[in-house]
Amino acid sequence: MADSQITAVVFDLGGVLIDWNPRHLYRQLISDQDELDDFLSRICTQEWHLAHDLGVDTEQSCRELAQVHPEYTDLIMAWAHRGEDMVAGVFDDTVAVLSELRTGSVRCLALSNMEPDTFIKRRRRFAFFDLLDGWVISGHEGVAKPDQAIFEILLCRYGLEPAATVFIDDSQANVAAAAKLGVVAIEFTTAAQLRKELKDLGLPVGLPESSVGQAT
Repeated sequence: MADSQITAVVFDLGGVLIDWNPRHLYRQLISDQDELDDFLSRICTQEWHLAHDLGVDTEQSCRELAQVHPEYTDLIMAWAHRGEDMVAGVFDDTVAVLSELRTGSVRCLALSNMEPDTFIKRRRRFAFFDLLDGWVISGHEGVAKPDQAIFEILLCRYGLEPAATVFIDDSQANVAAAAKLGVVAIEFTTAAQLRKELKDLGLPVGLPESSVGQAT
């Protein structure tokens, strides 16, 4: 394997290392698929949730939304009270990639949109955080991806050279924002695809003979 010019790899959390999806929770509460789709597209939307990633208190935000939609009060408050049920676990295959990089002495960090209190819970819940050399969390910074300001915080805080840094995210918009700053940006689809792209960059990861599972 050729020597790599990459000195650091930065992982998104939800969708790359952590299997986070509000549907994991709301499938338990709403049995009808059309009703579920309507609730998440019209009531507890991703646009509404962005405020939480920017540091707005989730409990208070849910109470305010429930005042607007009192018929959905219990469902809305579940967002605040059962947030960890939105997490099915970790993507083991991607955590394995992280572990391989650390074994190869590659510096690894995280950059994630996440609420401050939620980050504390997940930091305690998942052992893979011990493999990371640091992180930048939107709820702590008051700015979220794809705003380039949060990438600049990451680069400055950890002394990263953009061209020597890989950023991995499942959002095309976030990948594009990183690329505009000169970061080597990878849009994540599967752990197998990620291993191949990292290996092509000369990083110390293996590509198993059998295909690893796809993150869903």
